[in-house]
Amino acid sequence: MAIEKMSSKQKEILTWWCPNSPDCEKEAIICDGAVRSGKTLFMGISFVLWAMCSFSDMKFGLCGKTIVSLRRNVVSVIIPVLSDLGFRCRETVSKNMLTVSFGGRENTFYMFGGKDEGSAALIQGITFAGVLLDEVALMPRSFVEQACARCSVAGSRLWFNCNPESPGHWFYREWILKAGERNALRLHLTMEDNPALSEEIRRRYERMYTGVFYQRFVLGNWVMAEGRVYDFFDDSFVKPVPEGEAESYYISCDYGTVNPTSFGLWGLYGGVWHRIKEYYYDSRRAGVQKTDEEYAADLAAFAGNRNIAAVIVDPSAASFIQVLCRRNFRVIRAVNDVIGGIRYTSDLLKSGRIVICDTCNDAIREFSMYVWDTAAPGDTVVKKHDHAMDEIRYFASTVVRRLGEVPGAIAVERK
Repeated sequence: MAIEKMSSKQKEILTWWCPNSPDCEKEAIICDGAVRSGKTLFMGISFVLWAMCSFSDMKFGLCGKTIVSLRRNVVSVIIPVLSDLGFRCRETVSKNMLTVSFGGRENTFYMFGGKDEGSAALIQGITFAGVLLDEVALMPRSFVEQACARCSVAGSRLWFNCNPESPGHWFYREWILKAGERNALRLHLTMEDNPALSEEIRRRYERMYTGVFYQRFVLGNWVMAEGRVYDFFDDSFVKPVPEGEAESYYISCDYGTVNPTSFGLWGLYGGVWHRIKEYYYDSRRAGVQKTDEEYAADLAAFAGNRNIAAVIVDPSAASFIQVLCRRNFRVIRAVNDVIGGIRYTSDLLKSGRIVICDTCNDAIREFSMYVWDTAAPGDTVVKKHDHAMDEIRYFASTVVRRLGEVPGAIAVERK
């Protein structure tokens, strides 16, 4: 894999630690900014080059939100480049370990996922000569601080890489704003800092994002989320129900007892998922609460004679899931990553891969009323007018993104 062009900032990422660099005395580097700016690739290569030039027979940490994302975004990308440069790279998947050797030196890079607060325990007890934290803004503070604390070898350095989040995010406040105090080099990158990115691809990303996500991922700014969540959604995104039978059907469900319950019926037509029908019951408005059994009966009537591949349900609705399983519905507990799910749902709507039909009045109403909570720290949505919004997000994250669009690829959970 050849790197034909480099921007000045990409070169700086590669060389900041070299003895003749004006930044060689820095103890950390922070690269933040727009997506597709090349920061992940150059950070990964530079990290390994620095490790191999500075140490031998040492341990290093490679950290991502998950080990799967770390392998996909970092390890699988840097290995071909390092191999072309003459490094010998040997990955031991069972031990989440990468061994790199060159010129008589050998070092070991251990992979860790920092997805939640419990992840900090995974990294305790090991000593590193350096650590790279990819997507650091998506990791809990406890994990990041534990990873940094593991770097007690003389000459060890810290490497941070992320896309922007809220300006109230702890990493922005504690590291980016205090980069000077922490003796860290901060490099802010945009898409223009990646000469390998064509103008056509840049325009594609500009079209892909809107609102706060455009500000963060295209412009690279740390900005607060405010206004409508789906600020681009209007009547042009609402389509008639296609004629004929769909190739596959799913139902997404956000279950509530006091709060409204929302079902969405999804049909696949020519590779595009259409939300062709909805059920929306507000017990406060109706003055009558329904039981799990009554909602399950309503869902069965809602499905009709269609062959439903699976029902995607809020994972917290344990009792309702059990009732659906007893009725022989295939149930999948929804992926409930709110912010990631909103981003992906936005992408699917804007690219036309999912469509809201004109029969879904309550969903259309919620799209206009679903807003960010500017009074809350970080990225939070107001917990109102969010029931159809939640189950649409469940479907996008669980079926379209995680399990694939081919019905045969779906693994059914019946817990």
